[in-house]
Amino acid sequence: MTMQMKKSALRHIAGVALAATAAMGATVAAAAQLAVPTLPALPVAPAVAAVTAPLGAVIDTANSQLSSTAQAARRLTQIRTLLANNRTTLEADPAGAPILRSQIVAVSPSDAALTAARAAGFTTLDDQTLDGVGLRMVTLQVPAGRGTNAALRQLRRLDPNGSYDFNHVYMPSGESAANDAATPVTAAPSAAVTANAQLRIGLVDSGVETSHPVFAASKVQTWGCNGQSLPTAHGTATASLLIGNAAHFHGAAPGAGLLAADVYCGRPTGGSVTAIAQALAWLAQQQVPVINISLVGPANGLLEQLVRRLLASGHLLVAAVGNDGPAAPPLYPASYAGVIGVTAVDAHDHVLLEAARGRQVSFAAPGADMAAAALLSGYASVRGTSYAAPVVAGLLALRMGDHPDVGSAQSAVQQLAAQAVHAGSKARDNTYGYGVVGELARVAPSAALDIKQP
Repeated sequence: MTMQMKKSALRHIAGVALAATAAMGATVAAAAQLAVPTLPALPVAPAVAAVTAPLGAVIDTANSQLSSTAQAARRLTQIRTLLANNRTTLEADPAGAPILRSQIVAVSPSDAALTAARAAGFTTLDDQTLDGVGLRMVTLQVPAGRGTNAALRQLRRLDPNGSYDFNHVYMPSGESAANDAATPVTAAPSAAVTANAQLRIGLVDSGVETSHPVFAASKVQTWGCNGQSLPTAHGTATASLLIGNAAHFHGAAPGAGLLAADVYCGRPTGGSVTAIAQALAWLAQQQVPVINISLVGPANGLLEQLVRRLLASGHLLVAAVGNDGPAAPPLYPASYAGVIGVTAVDAHDHVLLEAARGRQVSFAAPGADMAAAALLSGYASVRGTSYAAPVVAGLLALRMGDHPDVGSAQSAVQQLAAQAVHAGSKARDNTYGYGVVGELARVAPSAALDIKQP
């Protein structure tokens, strides 16, 4: 290729990038009208370095930057669409995060506080004790004609020492492509699978396709949705990366037992903090040592107290840090102290451009250029921190005992950190945490497609 042709190609790439940036600006402006979160700062494509680099490298960099921009904007678009399509049941909190309309959650309120709330016009939608964590959760209905934000401020004034918050809605933190393989797959039991059968790992997510062959060697117990099975691509992929095992495919802890809680139940308004609280309480009652949560959202008073109780009881909580970009504000539950926050790397062990950065990052693990189980049968290519978190959760489960224990949890994290691969300094940083783990759990999409039938 002549120098003139290279320059022409570079000008074309730059034009594409500028057009994408302009389109993104229009998207953000529209989103602002619906009071959704401000789009985080996005990566800036290199200038001088790109001009002197080989054309192939320039194209790869431009494509990566555009992919990062699209990924960072996707959750914003999802939130905007979710709010627009569910106006009667959802609204935005002051920061733009989705919440269940006209609902406030009280955490272990006193009887006097509830009496005052009822006198102020609030009614009780739900009142239950979360036995596994020792908390009482009361969901209050905001009086007609009163805004949810104003109602929250009122309750906090009535009971300054109480804990009240919105009923926030949490969302998955990864994307999967359509099925790459429709050919039926078969399980491939091994000695490792037999040994791992004694392990139990918890999952808080959407529904899992338990009939998929990758789960044939595992005992899978489900919770939620009144016993209905409502599988999704996200829940199925995440579960497979935890415990899946089949020809040409395996998760981080193949063949381990799975306790999977569905907090969505096929509803667009699913994923509320109250549903997550019930799921975590169930897993706590079952004494599951390691719990994976590949969901992201804002800080929430109920969720924070749940996390504290679970950590104090010796559970290990593993959560995706999110894909809103390196300059995005922290997302939860990954950003709570003590939670193992996980970022994602590609096949070259480069952290994904759209992955969050910060003190919440504990480990990096494969989260792109990889396959995971898809609905019905076959596999899909996946990308996002959602799919890195189960890899870390599975590795930690292999290092922990059968029951929650603070000492065992600390030891498991220390063992994994000691084995992490960190470029340059061994010090923990805000991009890779302690380093990259779980490369052996990465199954390339091309390998997963190479399925041999018996």
